[in-house]
Amino acid sequence: SYYSSPLVLCYLYRKGSVCVCTLWHSLLLSPFPSLSGWGRWRNSEYQQFISILEETRKNHTPSNKKKLACYDFDFSHWPADFSWEEVSNPKCKQDDCVWLLSKTGVSLLKPEPKLRGPTDATFSLPSLFLLFSSFLIAHSFGRRMLYPGSVFLLQRAMRPMLQQGQARLIEECEGQRNKLVACDGNEIDTMFVDRRRDEGQHGQTLVICCEGNAGFYEVGCMNTPLEGGYSVLGWNHPGFAGSTGVPFPQNEANAMDVVIQFAVHKLGFQLSDIVVYAWSIGGFTASWAVMSYPEIQALVLDASFDDLLPLALKVMPDSWRPLVTHTVRQYMNLNSADQLCKYQGPVLLIRRTKDEIITTTGPEDIMSNRGNNLLLKLLQFRYPKVMTDDGVRAIRAWLAASNPAEEAAVYSSYEVDDDWCVSVLQSYKTERDVFFPWSVGKTAPQMTTPLQLFYLDYNLPR
Repeated sequence: SYYSSPLVLCYLYRKGSVCVCTLWHSLLLSPFPSLSGWGRWRNSEYQQFISILEETRKNHTPSNKKKLACYDFDFSHWPADFSWEEVSNPKCKQDDCVWLLSKTGVSLLKPEPKLRGPTDATFSLPSLFLLFSSFLIAHSFGRRMLYPGSVFLLQRAMRPMLQQGQARLIEECEGQRNKLVACDGNEIDTMFVDRRRDEGQHGQTLVICCEGNAGFYEVGCMNTPLEGGYSVLGWNHPGFAGSTGVPFPQNEANAMDVVIQFAVHKLGFQLSDIVVYAWSIGGFTASWAVMSYPEIQALVLDASFDDLLPLALKVMPDSWRPLVTHTVRQYMNLNSADQLCKYQGPVLLIRRTKDEIITTTGPEDIMSNRGNNLLLKLLQFRYPKVMTDDGVRAIRAWLAASNPAEEAAVYSSYEVDDDWCVSVLQSYKTERDVFFPWSVGKTAPQMTTPLQLFYLDYNLPR
């Protein structure tokens, strides 16, 4: 009804029935708001809820907020718990820091501009058509295909599960729901579970979870770190459930920024106590976070990809390739690998061997999994002297193994000595203490093999 209403109005206008239909619509529907208001006024529980809500707006204390959390209502009426404006000393933009706090949004890595030829016409008819079509695709079905969790019908269908998941987090895990206001004005729905008072060391570490393109913190990847005893902070993408806005890359980065600011300035965690854990498309915001805040302790990417463009080209006709390329680069440039290469800390990549989403051919072709490309780009950046053509070939042979037996065969063919490779690179790091990229292998390429570096990057203590 919502999307077809313009067509219906045009039809009624041509028939001369707009005034009659409007009159009947007003007569039929006008009593219902009054009846709804009268019913709420007579309901003692609703009156109690309104009084708690108004008291919380006037006096936003933890006790009032705890009372308000007992009710499930439209999150737009929830008082804001934190805003980006509360940060007293925002960082300035530096050469190695792409983080800039402003009302327009935080800084993003931009794709390198293409060199124009002498015959290229900036305002030619084909180029204008390309620009117009890209805008329409990105702001219509393109964004909804990329983030189906932002579609109202899907949220409506999942509402019972989201309510149950939220109730479990609040009642069983003592979760704290918070509304954060990003620099673009979007309101971000978050859930924080504090385990710092529990026995054990895991509770002192905060795991910030970044969900997938149809994931919500209520039923998403928060459960994994919760089972491990960590303090956890989950948040919903802009346009997902209680969060407002639309999930374009700029809005996504703005949301991630205010989540980190909230964790540091309101929850009291140090950046060195934070681990970012991402699932699938959440790898974009997670890699942005560690790029912009290099002091973050570690990064875990589960079923993530290196770049959106190959995956977008997979699902669109070949004749659309120029249009898809321009649309992705201009409006949906999820360049996770480029951002990841600017992070110096430890990274754990988890590859799903039967993944249907981030493969470019099919789940049976494990080499088409874009997680492989994410790993290769990271290794090529960190160890450029070793990751030559032979090195890339060796890593690809190991990644192509379809079972543990094949992996072991490839691994043994390079005669990897685990203890030796760890000691050699630990010595390199101790003597030089330099940032990536490392020049290991520059003077003595035979010292180590690519597979040894692959093993080391996973196991080397930092």
